Amino acid sequence: MNRDPPNKQAKKLTGTEISSHNSRDSCWVIIHGRCYDVTEFLPEHPGGPKIILKYAGKDATEEYEPIHPPDTLDKYLDKSKHLGEVDMETVEKEEKEEDPEEEDRQKRIDKMPILEQCYNLMDFEAVARGVMKKTAWAYYSSGADDEITMRENHSAFHKIWFRPRVLVDVENIDFSTTMLGTPVSIPFYVTATALGKLGNPEGEVILTRGAHKHNVIQMIPTLASCSFDEIIDAAEGGQCQWLQLYVNKNRDITKKIIEHAEARGCKGLFITVDAPQLGRREKDMRSKFSDTGSNVQSTGGDNVDRSQGAARAISSFIDPSLSWKDIPWFLSVTKMPIILKGVQCVEDVIRAADVGVHGVVLSNHGGRQLDTARSGIEILAEVMPVLRERGLDKKIEVYIDGGVRRATDIIKALCLGAKGVGIGRPFLYAMSAYGLPGVDRAMQLLKDEMEMNMRLIGAARVEDLHPGLVDARALVAGHSVSAPTDTLGWRVYDPLAGPREKIVREGSKL
Repeated sequence: MNRDPPNKQAKKLTGTEISSHNSRDSCWVIIHGRCYDVTEFLPEHPGGPKIILKYAGKDATEEYEPIHPPDTLDKYLDKSKHLGEVDMETVEKEEKEEDPEEEDRQKRIDKMPILEQCYNLMDFEAVARGVMKKTAWAYYSSGADDEITMRENHSAFHKIWFRPRVLVDVENIDFSTTMLGTPVSIPFYVTATALGKLGNPEGEVILTRGAHKHNVIQMIPTLASCSFDEIIDAAEGGQCQWLQLYVNKNRDITKKIIEHAEARGCKGLFITVDAPQLGRREKDMRSKFSDTGSNVQSTGGDNVDRSQGAARAISSFIDPSLSWKDIPWFLSVTKMPIILKGVQCVEDVIRAADVGVHGVVLSNHGGRQLDTARSGIEILAEVMPVLRERGLDKKIEVYIDGGVRRATDIIKALCLGAKGVGIGRPFLYAMSAYGLPGVDRAMQLLKDEMEMNMRLIGAARVEDLHPGLVDARALVAGHSVSAPTDTLGWRVYDPLAGPREKIVREGSKL
């Protein structure tokens, strides 16, 4: 079969011409009205060749768009394989099967609660669950194995109790602080989460805009749906952004990513260290996610089973050999502060300080990696007394992420010694349900909660938060602390409810 690319000056390619290139020997696909020869790229694709071959000779735009940054083909496919414009009128449209589940989802969208009914971060999750596509919800919401750690991340905060101080002048509350030297309005940052376009067609740039409005830092994910430059370009007025890095087996690729991020103004490099292999996220696996990864970094073949879900499909390039011996190399190739993201015990925090990195994030990857790993807040309670004892608490900045849903969670973390906290899923859910207005409201709700709760515990500034304001004994006592259930009280308790669907009457205009 002839695979020579057509003359670039010729008229637009037709659907008939392209449809004949539908095999491993000659594989063309249409993306955004342009045709690409991906035959030689098949074995290099990090998600394996199977998903590309599914769309060989066809328009793959709808499946490609949510998963890949728009510059992926320009970056990783030689220009000779860019075959030109396509006359889309000649491309056969595939008949889509009726999907009762999708019809039900559209009905739920019509009855979505109005944004003003969301009073806390959990409300956004409740709404998103009803209106997101099944595969997107499965990817965002899933945790490892039995999801014990994912649930513990939030419930661990409930083991910490406040010891408020009274008769403190709290008329003027100031919860601004700095993170890695950058002034921020509140001690949280938007932590890195992959595949933003699964939840909203605009993807991570919505989080960029929300972060700018509220003067908080956004951590840019390696596996974003938007391109790195697209997210950087969406920033305004000197807005601070950090880069989260999954380390590629090919260090040349890793170095280029780091150098490019620094050249574009990133102010921190967060190296993920808890993912030598991605965990089994069974909700995601059950959704039979058939798509492939963004930010194509692979340099070799991959035999990933597509039934293993989106997480496995996007992660084949990650280097499982990454170790402490690599840290000096990272320190040598950038002037950005380096933070290890995913540290989970005091011994590794001490070692991080010894090797010269600038900070750590105490994190279990949102409960998506090793199930029954401890929560970030519990690790923090173990770490900070030891760092203070050794005089290391001022040498590195300590952050946590996972399970933060209330400003009280932020305050508890700061009382125990954290510099700030990362929040991920809640902003994805807010974005998926309501777009930028949802992210804006979610961030503002946290600010409102923060002001109120700092007043109530008797702290006017972040500097006033200290371990004496909390009782964390139940947190550090172990994992078997429980109390008898008050069955009478539980029976009469009216549980808090999320936003209600709109009532749509027949004949009314939506």
